[in-house]
Amino acid sequence: MGPLSGLRVIELAGQGPGPYCGMLLADLGCDVVVIDRPAEAAKADTSKPATNLFMRGKRSVALDLKQADDVALLLSLLDETDVFIDPFRPGVCERLGIGPDVVCERNPRMIYGRMTGFGQEGPLAQAAGHDIDYIALSGALWLLGREGEKPTPPINLLGDFAGGGVMLAMGIAAAAYERSVSGRGQIIDAAMVDGAALVAAPFFSATSSGFWGPRGTNHIDTGAHFYEVYECADGGFVALGAIEPQFYAELLSKLQLSAAEFPQWDRAQWPALKQRLTDLFLTRTRAEWCELLEGTESCFAPVLSPMEATQHPHNVARGTFVELNGVTLPGPAPRFSRTESVAGVQTHAGASTDEARRGELWS
Repeated sequence: MGPLSGLRVIELAGQGPGPYCGMLLADLGCDVVVIDRPAEAAKADTSKPATNLFMRGKRSVALDLKQADDVALLLSLLDETDVFIDPFRPGVCERLGIGPDVVCERNPRMIYGRMTGFGQEGPLAQAAGHDIDYIALSGALWLLGREGEKPTPPINLLGDFAGGGVMLAMGIAAAAYERSVSGRGQIIDAAMVDGAALVAAPFFSATSSGFWGPRGTNHIDTGAHFYEVYECADGGFVALGAIEPQFYAELLSKLQLSAAEFPQWDRAQWPALKQRLTDLFLTRTRAEWCELLEGTESCFAPVLSPMEATQHPHNVARGTFVELNGVTLPGPAPRFSRTESVAGVQTHAGASTDEARRGELWS
């Protein structure tokens, strides 16, 4: 039983951060039910196992929220629910008749989680956007990239998932704890702009103090030769992160390089030293560099594809990945000593609709 076992969650089907938050809660033991559109349920091929990552460990009920009867059914379900995840722009749930003014009045213990890009208020609250826009506005995107190049978006990891889904899940867990003391629910306004800014908080401090320089010139943003990705002879890549002096010394020792030739903190020499390492790593394959450096104190790792990562001995030994309905996926994290988190199998859209209409969803 996961650490959040016993919490009932209803999640409105959405994209990215909302479903990701619901998946994290399901991994942690929550009973998560997704409200899907009937059209999605009609498209589900139930002759095959469901494979949507975001639906793992969840159930699904198909309701048409433009129909009064289905809205009434949803409200009745919410009366017996602990958490509601709203992934829409501000005002959408209010127009549907399931806004916090209605839901929380009916159920004062409700934790009403609202996931948006720009937040529930402010000049841009109603604007359209995606991850790249939210992290741009947060100040985080400006930090990412190489010297002399334009900022590089980290796909949608930083806004949707780290600054969005993870932050909302943390907020829900915190609100659940607070409710155990006060007996009252509350509304959570989780904005990806806010979350991405918080993830990047150390670099706001470093920039304002003058410690952090222009993009791509710093010791952990590919400015330095000892914190970089290098290509190998076979086209593979390896990553170095030898920041501390003892780790840097170990790296030089393994590579048979002298500290006099490779001064760590002489920034003027960083470009030339990086070129020397670039040439050096091209002399062997990734496997050969792994044989020399992996597992040592040199802060080294091979750059693995997602499929390679599932097969690496360390990840296999830890059970980092699990197979669900024939698909290999990252398992739950973090791990708990007593209350084990479990990744449940994926489910098809609408699979639990009949239970809901019979009033048996929570039985």
